[in-house]
Amino acid sequence: MSTPGAALLNRPSVSGGGKGLAMQLLLAVVSGGYAVGAALNWGSEEVAEIMGDFGLSAAGLLAAVSCYTYARAIDSRERPAWLLFAFSSLMGAGGNAVWGWYEVILGEEVPKPSLADFAFLCFAPPAIVGLLVLAKRPVTRAGWVCLGLDSWLIGGSLLTLSWSLALAHAARTAQSGAPGSVPRAALSLAYPLLDIALVSMVLVLHFRRSETNRSAVNTAIAALALTVLSDALFTSPLLSAEYQSGQLLDAGWFAGSLLLAYAPWGARRLHPGPEPAGRPRADRAHSRPITGSLPALTPYLAAAVCTLGILYNVVDGRKVDRMVVFTGCTVVLALVIRQGIMLLDNIALTQELAQKENHFRSLVQGSSDVIMIAAPTGTLRYVSPAAAGVYGREAEELVGTELATLIHPDDLGRVVHEVRRFLAAPPAEEPTTRIECRFKSGGGEWLNVESTVNRHQGGLILNSRDVTERVRLQAQLQHSAEHDALTDLPNRALFTRRVRQALTGRRAGDHSTAVLFIDLDGFKAVNDTIGHQAGDELLVEAARRLQDSVRAGDTAARLGGDEFAALILGDGNRDPGAREYQVREIADRLRTTLSQPYRIGGSEVRVAASIGAAFADSGITPSDLMRNADLAMYRAKAGGKDRVELYAPQMQAEVVRKAELAGRLRTALHEGEFALLHQPVVSLATGEVSAVAAQARWRSAQGILFTPAEFLRVAEYSEGGTGGPAGVPGAAGHDASRAAGHDASRTAELGRWLLEEAVEQAADRHRAGHDVPVAVRMTAQRLLDRSMPLGSVEALLTRHGLPSGALVLELAVSDPRVPFDDLERRLSALHRLGVGISLDGFGSGYAAISALRRLPVDMLKLDRGLVEGVVESARLHKITAGLLRIANDLGMRSVADGVDLPEQVLALRAMGCTHGQGMAFSGPLDEYRLRRALVRGTFPVPGGAAQPALAGGSPGGPMAIRRGSHNETPVPPT
Repeated sequence: MSTPGAALLNRPSVSGGGKGLAMQLLLAVVSGGYAVGAALNWGSEEVAEIMGDFGLSAAGLLAAVSCYTYARAIDSRERPAWLLFAFSSLMGAGGNAVWGWYEVILGEEVPKPSLADFAFLCFAPPAIVGLLVLAKRPVTRAGWVCLGLDSWLIGGSLLTLSWSLALAHAARTAQSGAPGSVPRAALSLAYPLLDIALVSMVLVLHFRRSETNRSAVNTAIAALALTVLSDALFTSPLLSAEYQSGQLLDAGWFAGSLLLAYAPWGARRLHPGPEPAGRPRADRAHSRPITGSLPALTPYLAAAVCTLGILYNVVDGRKVDRMVVFTGCTVVLALVIRQGIMLLDNIALTQELAQKENHFRSLVQGSSDVIMIAAPTGTLRYVSPAAAGVYGREAEELVGTELATLIHPDDLGRVVHEVRRFLAAPPAEEPTTRIECRFKSGGGEWLNVESTVNRHQGGLILNSRDVTERVRLQAQLQHSAEHDALTDLPNRALFTRRVRQALTGRRAGDHSTAVLFIDLDGFKAVNDTIGHQAGDELLVEAARRLQDSVRAGDTAARLGGDEFAALILGDGNRDPGAREYQVREIADRLRTTLSQPYRIGGSEVRVAASIGAAFADSGITPSDLMRNADLAMYRAKAGGKDRVELYAPQMQAEVVRKAELAGRLRTALHEGEFALLHQPVVSLATGEVSAVAAQARWRSAQGILFTPAEFLRVAEYSEGGTGGPAGVPGAAGHDASRAAGHDASRTAELGRWLLEEAVEQAADRHRAGHDVPVAVRMTAQRLLDRSMPLGSVEALLTRHGLPSGALVLELAVSDPRVPFDDLERRLSALHRLGVGISLDGFGSGYAAISALRRLPVDMLKLDRGLVEGVVESARLHKITAGLLRIANDLGMRSVADGVDLPEQVLALRAMGCTHGQGMAFSGPLDEYRLRRALVRGTFPVPGGAAQPALAGGSPGGPMAIRRGSHNETPVPPT
């Protein structure tokens, strides 16, 4: 059940209260009407007799039916009591019915004794047993003895008083020996004795009643008490001789029966339910001190009543009756025995209480937690000795101190609010609460304290412990989870959360807020050259510079590796030009600061910074904003590095276009739309074909073959030949090379296809007798790619049966982040196996000298950009000559890529170049034409202004040379 539902049940309903009040009014009206009618003698003796006999019988029958129905409706230990009450009321109703039979029906005087007397005598015993069932049962034998003694104390005292007043006269009448006097005297004694026993049980039950359904039990006790009072008046000498049916005395019996009929139903409707919220049981006990002390005074009150019975005889001058003396002595003896039992019980309880007090005192004093008791005013009444060790203050010093003065001012409001809420909550629903705040220690510092709070006599009990170390550890863990371990800057998770707050908080809608993504250019080279420890020192210094350079309120973060970010909060400026100027100025300042030389390990290290910026436009999400800044940063790196680039929508469009191209690439591979061509590599001295270079082409729907560079607009798989240069020259080539690193994942499948297809076709040619090696271009990144497991090249050669010496890997080292140690180990393993290694694009890459120094290279392949200008440019002529001289000095073969003119052949041969590849000899050939060329074995070598040996795929045929063409590659049909 929900809390609101429980609260609703705990609150008395208006309709239930209205019905209960109506029943009470009806009960009062009916009882009052009966009393008025009895006082006026009902207008006639006949009506009085009917109402005095059958009216009482009807009321008793109503009480019997009501108690019986209620007993059937409940399922508890009270059921036997209400069944006995029903039987008792039924006996009373039967006695009144017999009485009416004689007086009303037969018109005779009721004989004594009669069946009515038997029924009336059976009224008290069931009621007495029912009251015993409702009484709280003792748990020990001494308790049962005390219950019996209490009953006798009350009954004996009432018997002494009644005997002195009336019962002695009835006893003397029985001893007179008159005819019929003995039964009548016995009957006269039976009524008051049973009433005395019933009154005793009523009083005992009042002091020992159970807590269950208290209102119904109290109402039943009141009904039985009213009935006993009417019986006592009936048996008194003043009324017994003159009583007639229908008199005012009958109103007491009538009201008692109606009250007993009302007890189980009306009293239950008015049951208040659970105790009122916020009022402890101890407080309710203290609000009724007199009621709580009445059970202890019961023995003395009983003895006083007994004494009054004896004094009545003495003052009246009568001889003290032996019955009174005997009863008084037994009452006094019962009082002495009970007091002895109580004394022994009190001694045992005192010892047990002392043991428990010592036990709890030891627990409190030995506990490491501080236990404090605060009065309702907030003053500390008790503080355990543990306060000296926890707070550094003696317990006596804290007693009498206001609790509010010990709590940190910033926490006081929250603590007061929680305490008030706790005290207002129902104790049954929330017995305790937990409060954490800062507490002032003896040394003046603030300790983090966690307290379990309980209610105590309107105040509070606080069980407190010092959790300062736990709070510090939690703060450290939280800080570690949100900050980078190396630089202590916010990490990606915290940075993302702050970006989200900037977009959704009070700054939502501020389009001048921006995110900067920062990448350190050249950081990988620092790690490779001077070590990772130096790289870490550089990152720490860069983080410090970044943190010092951003404005107050902005956030600098490290996202991972050498990537940083900054959140620049806007100032509400809606002018696009002004916001771009401001952010660009901040970004340029950061770029300049991060690009300053670093002093690492006694040496000076330089790196640059590429920064991308994106603005918080309308409706943008944190992930989209950070993605835009990331795209802008990669555009800055692609544009030459060490620069700032602002995000533009076309950047995202380019990403979408590349994703579409990747999808087209996968589709083309799966549907077999790629074809493999080979371009001969010719000896410039003899014209013999020394190798063939494998090149991939995509066949369009129109039958036109495109190179991967033309298909993907990247240079990673741009092969030699017209329209497919090994290294795209000029700025376009550099842009493509930079983009290749980002597109590598999309072309991985194409690279694997190219290698496997080239090896398979070379193995077929080898079995056909053409022992010409095949050269396959592969980047260093692809060779070290983890998706291409170690041994894959070796396994491919074994599977297709191609000798390892028939494979040449043209290695392109274009990325400074390539680990040379891993690359050297991998190439050395392949070289020992017999695979040839050619350094592709020699003369254009940054790492040409490092590659020559460290890698097992067999052949140098000149970059196409050098070959194209070797005739026209004297500068390129000298550079090319120097590179070829290096190759000759190292004993390496050299291959010139893109040899399209006879003049280039002559110039390169004069410089010492050993091999050439290009349109001066042949374009890329399909398998059929390649085998025809291999059968012939040689191509004409120009001795002067010679023409290409193959034009349009035919050796010796004319061919128009298209310098620098990157559009289409015409291939004759097979």
